[in-house]
Amino acid sequence: MSSQHRSAAVPESIAQREAALLAPYATHSITTAGRRHVEDAPRRRGPYEIDRDRIIHSAAFRRLSAKTQVFTGEMGDYHRTRLTHTLEVVALARRLGRALRLNEDLIEALALAHDLGHPPFGHAGEDALDECLHEAGGFCHNRHALRILEVLESCNPRFEGLNLSREVLDGQHTRIDHDAQAQGVPLEAQVVEAADSVAYDTHDADDAMKLGFVTLEEMLEVPLWRTAARRVRARYANLASIELKRAVLVELVDWQLDDLIARTEERLTAGELTHDWVLRQMAPLVTASPEIAHEKTAVERFLHERVYRHPQVLVMRNRAQSSLREMFAVLRAAPEQMPESFRARIATDGLDRAVGDYLAGMTDRFTQQQYARLCGAVDITARASAASGELRLVSPRTLAG
Repeated sequence: MSSQHRSAAVPESIAQREAALLAPYATHSITTAGRRHVEDAPRRRGPYEIDRDRIIHSAAFRRLSAKTQVFTGEMGDYHRTRLTHTLEVVALARRLGRALRLNEDLIEALALAHDLGHPPFGHAGEDALDECLHEAGGFCHNRHALRILEVLESCNPRFEGLNLSREVLDGQHTRIDHDAQAQGVPLEAQVVEAADSVAYDTHDADDAMKLGFVTLEEMLEVPLWRTAARRVRARYANLASIELKRAVLVELVDWQLDDLIARTEERLTAGELTHDWVLRQMAPLVTASPEIAHEKTAVERFLHERVYRHPQVLVMRNRAQSSLREMFAVLRAAPEQMPESFRARIATDGLDRAVGDYLAGMTDRFTQQQYARLCGAVDITARASAASGELRLVSPRTLAG
């Protein structure tokens, strides 16, 4: 892929600003490997600012607002969608990046793209599509995000894809095999991975409490939460339950980020790094301290047992997967039911992949509508409600992230 990329001039103002503000081991725009397709040199924006803007303006990014993070929209307005989770990861990652003097524009682009490939109903939908596409190479939301960026979206009639910088595409490549902690990954990509972990370990529990899956008292039995509550109570006495929960959530985020920053700065100083190419020869640096890493494992185990494997979650998981399988079979037999843009991909990508692309791009709501249209049955929500006795449309999150 490297030979197909071409560098473009970086505005002098961008290069000067980064030289003054960024650490020598950060990814500087002037060192970019460029884009697959040559474009006119930008006048005022750096390469990663352009990447960020193209991702934000993509249809795939907008659809994240109606895709499951853990709990779907029928359950209320409080809990996270895939979009709000993404924006929280952006904020946390930029906070880490600024403290470490990294390239915040690259961090932002990587964070905005990190969950772009999720299908409807989160990991339940991903598992169903992986099964349906077994003979065509399977389905992985990280791989599909790369397909969106390189093929399915478009920003220029001259080429497919968004023509993003190699650095952003490479950052997404590291997520495909969950190897963002492998040797040689730029700090900016490591920061996004760490921020994602902080976000879902904290916010999945927040959403679960709001919806009554677990209580604050139960969460405070988990060591990381118990320690955070003790730190809060040392500063504020006699907090009511709702005030304590809010304060603990803030403490959990601040504590984990401070730990990541302090540990990374210590390792960077010890390594005496002077160039980003030296960093790329090293093992990952942006990792939690052993104490917090151990306690985060306990949080994830608790969430897996009490939230992601909750009986109501499993009911909806099974129903959503069954519906996606049915839709896949119908569309495979009658591809004329798909929009022309997806039918046109059959010749180059194969029927199964074209159907998978169409289903993966759907929002939860659109999936329900199309299921009723294609399969001549009540929608997924109604089926799940009848089976469980309650309208709790949820999708479990696997620990793989």
